[in-house]
Amino acid sequence: MESAPNLCRYPRPPRRRPARRGAQRGVALMEVLVSILIFAFGLIGLLGLEATAINFSVDSEDRSRAALLASEIASTMWANNSVNVPAATLATWNTNIANPTTATGLPGGVLSISPHVGTTNYADITITWVPKTDNANANLGTTRTLKTRVILP
Repeated sequence: MESAPNLCRYPRPPRRRPARRGAQRGVALMEVLVSILIFAFGLIGLLGLEATAINFSVDSEDRSRAALLASEIASTMWANNSVNVPAATLATWNTNIANPTTATGLPGGVLSISPHVGTTNYADITITWVPKTDNANANLGTTRTLKTRVILP
C-alpha cells in the first residue's frame, strides 16, 4: 500500500531531547568569572591612563615654571637694556631655579645665559631640569630643556 503524500508545506522539525541538567551546571559561574576578568583589565587600563595623565600634568607645570623664569630674565634684560646680567643676579636666579621647593624652582634646575660674541643685544637663555617623573632614570640623562632667545633693540 502506498503512503499518502505529505501535504504539509513545511516539515515538522525533529523532536529534541531535553538537555541533561548536569551538562549546564557551572556555565553561569564561568560567565561571571570571565566578566570579572574583563572588568579587572578595564580598571587596570584606567589606572594606567590616570598615572600617565598625572605625569603629563607635572611635566606641564615644570615647563610653565621654566617659561616664567625665562620671561622674568628677558624682562630684566629689557629693563637694563643689556644682555649682560650681573653675577649676583645670575647667582640668585641659579639658586632659585635649583631649589624645587620655591615657586620657580625646578628639580635639578640649571640656568645658563649665553650672550652672542660680537653683539651687545643678543643672548640665549637656557634652562635645563630633570623631571620629577624621571627621577628614577636621572642617571640615563633624561632632561628637559627650554631655550629662549632675547634680541634687544
